[in-house]
Amino acid sequence: RDEKNQSIIVSGESGAGKTVSAKYAMRFFATVSGSASDTNIEAKVLASSPIMEAIGNAKTTRNDNSSRFGKYVQIGFDKRYHIIGANMRTYLLEKSRVVFQAENERNYHIFYQLCASASLPEFKELGLTCAEDFFYASQGGDTFIDGVDDADDFEKTRHAFTLLGVKESHQMTIFRIIAAILHLGNVEIQGERDGDACSVSSEDEHLNNFCDLLGVEHSQMQHWLCHRKLVTTSETYVKNMSVQQVVNARNALAKHIYAQLFNWIVQHINKALHTTVKQHSFIGVLDIYGFETFEVNSFEQFCINYANEKLQQQFNSHVFKLEQEEYMKEGIPWTLIDFYDNQPCIDLIEAKLGILDLLDEECKVPKGTDQNWTQKLYDRHGSSQHFQKPRISNTSFIIVHFADKVEYQSEGFLEKNRDTVYEEQINILKASKYQMIADLFQDEKDAAPTTSKGKGTSKISIRSARPAIKAANKEHKKTVGHQFRNSLHLLMETLNATTPHYVRCIKPNDEKLPFKFDPKRAVQQLRACGVLETIRISAAGFPSRWSYHDFFNRYCVLMKKRDLSKNDKKQICQTLLEDLIEDPDKFQFGRTKIFFRAGQVAYLEKLRADKFRAATIMIQKMVRGWLQRVKFKRLRQAAIVIQRYTRGHLARRLAEHLRRTRAAIIFQKQYRMLRIFRAFQRVRNATITIQAFTRGMFDRRIYHKV
Repeated sequence: RDEKNQSIIVSGESGAGKTVSAKYAMRFFATVSGSASDTNIEAKVLASSPIMEAIGNAKTTRNDNSSRFGKYVQIGFDKRYHIIGANMRTYLLEKSRVVFQAENERNYHIFYQLCASASLPEFKELGLTCAEDFFYASQGGDTFIDGVDDADDFEKTRHAFTLLGVKESHQMTIFRIIAAILHLGNVEIQGERDGDACSVSSEDEHLNNFCDLLGVEHSQMQHWLCHRKLVTTSETYVKNMSVQQVVNARNALAKHIYAQLFNWIVQHINKALHTTVKQHSFIGVLDIYGFETFEVNSFEQFCINYANEKLQQQFNSHVFKLEQEEYMKEGIPWTLIDFYDNQPCIDLIEAKLGILDLLDEECKVPKGTDQNWTQKLYDRHGSSQHFQKPRISNTSFIIVHFADKVEYQSEGFLEKNRDTVYEEQINILKASKYQMIADLFQDEKDAAPTTSKGKGTSKISIRSARPAIKAANKEHKKTVGHQFRNSLHLLMETLNATTPHYVRCIKPNDEKLPFKFDPKRAVQQLRACGVLETIRISAAGFPSRWSYHDFFNRYCVLMKKRDLSKNDKKQICQTLLEDLIEDPDKFQFGRTKIFFRAGQVAYLEKLRADKFRAATIMIQKMVRGWLQRVKFKRLRQAAIVIQRYTRGHLARRLAEHLRRTRAAIIFQKQYRMLRIFRAFQRVRNATITIQAFTRGMFDRRIYHKV
C-alpha cells in the first residue's frame, strides 16, 4: 500500500518458534502471491526450507530443531505483486557443531538423515552405518529425536533438491562430502613416544573412505594430516604436529569442508530462485538464532547474543527513539517514556577497543592466548556496567545482555575467531578428481553480501554472510568476528531501509513440553524484549500516522462534495476527522502528518470499507438490474420469436385442418349425391319399368277389348 519494501523480523529465545513462524510467513506469501508465470517459483521458495533445516538446524537442549545459522530471505514481487524470485543471505553457521556436540545435543540433521538411509542401494559406496558408529554424530549421546523419522525427512530433503534443480550427480556428491566428514571424524591418530609427532595408518579404513569419497590422493592426505609447512624468508620447513594439534587440524578441516558445502548449497538455491524479471519490491523475512545461554557458552553464543543485541537495538530505535523524536518534530504534546537502551552493551562489544577489537588484536599476536585476551578485557572493561568478572574464574567473563546475564568461557575464542585451516590440506582437496569438490575449494575474493535497493532488477548478489575461506598458511585476513560484524551492519542497513514488522516469539516453558505455560518465564521474556514498553508507548502514543496528502488520497471517499471543492487539503482533512471521530483526543494534527491513537485507523478503514461496500452494493444492484433487463429483453425477444413461429405453425395446422375438412365435406357431399342419384336412378328405372308394364297392360286390355 505504501509502495515501500517490507521486512518481517522474527525474534525470540532459542526454541520459541522463530523458524516455524518464518516458514508460515513464507508459505502465506507463496500462497496468496503466486507467480504470474508457470515457473512454479513459489514452490521453489518453500522447497528451500527443508534443505536449509537439514543442513543448518540441529537438536539442542533448548530446541529439537534449533537454527544454527541466521538467514534473511528476500521475496521479490513484480508490479502486480506476484512472486518473481527470492534470495537468501546466511549468517554465521555454527561450524563447531560439526565436530563437537554437548550432552543431549546432535549434529546437523543431514548427518542423521543420511545414516538412516545408508541401507539404500545408491548409498552402499558411502560406507556408512548407524550414527552411533561415528564420533562426529554421537558425542551428544542420544542420536534420535522423539517423533522424528530421519529417513522420511531425508526423502523430503532429496525431493526439495530435485525441485530446486540440483542434478542427481550433484546430490550424490553432496552426500559423499557429508559421509566423508563422518569418516574423517573416525580417523585414528596414533601418537609417537616423544609426544611431538604422530601418524595415521595407511590401513585406516575411515581415512581410505574419506579419500575415496572426495577423490583425493591417499598418501598425501595421510602425510599432511600429521604435518604442516612453515615458510620463512629463506626456506620452507615441514614440521611434525602433536596429537592434539592434529586433532585440531582435522576438526578445522571438517568444519571448513562443511562450511564450503553449506555455502555452495545456499548459492545454488539462490541461483534456482533467481529471475531476470524486473523487481518492483520485496518482502524480507529474517529468521535468526535466538538469544542463548547454556551451562558452557563459547564464541558461537557470544556472536548469537551480539546479533540479538543489534536486533533489539533496531527494535528500540524504530519503536522508541524514532517514535518519540517524530512526536517532538511534529509538535505533538508528549511526555517522554523511559525505555531500556542497550547501546552501552553494543558499544562494549563493537566499539573501538571493545571486545571484538581486543579479540582481533589478540589474534594477530603470534603467541596470543585466550587467557591473555580475557585479562585485557578485565583491565579495559572492568568498570563497565555491562561487563563483570566472575568471582572464581579467571578464564571467563560475564556480559549483561538485554535478555539476561551470560557467562562466557574464553577457551577457544581465539581459535574460532581465526578459523585456522592449513593450506596443504586445502590444496589436496583442490586436486580432487571430482570437479564439484575441487571447485568448492578454489580461492575466492572476500565478498560481503550486497543489498537490494528495492526498486530495480532482482539481481541481488547474495551469498553466505561469511565469505568462502581463502586458504592461508596461518590464518585468514579477516577474522570471523570482523566478517560477522560487517554482515550484521549490512543487515541493519537493509532492515532500516524497509518498513519493519516484528514477530515476537515467546517460549512458554524451558522443558520443551506442549500445553505447559510458565507465566513468570513469559513475563521475563516480554519484559526483556521490550514488549511491555511497546504496549505502554502504543497506549499512550499515536502508533499510526498519515501525511496530509496520503490521508486525503485514501479517505477522500468519506468527504463531502462541498469539502472536496476546497483547495486546502490540510483543512479538508481536519474537517473530515472532526466530523468522523467525536473524541478529539483520538488524533492530533502535526506539522506534516496526522497522528492517530491505536484503533482509529482501523475505524477509518472500516468507514472507508463500508463506503466502498455501499457503493459496491449500489453498483452491483445497478449491474444486476441491467443484467436482468438485458436478460428479460433477450427472453422477451425469444418469446416473441417462439410465439411467432408457434402462431404460424398453429395457423398452418388450422389451414391444413380446414383444407382437409373442406375436402371431406366435398367428398361426403359428392358421395351422398352419388348415392342419392343412384337411388334416384334405380327408383326412376323401376318407375319407368312399372309404367311400361302398366301401359302395356292397359294397351293390351284396350287391344283385347277392341
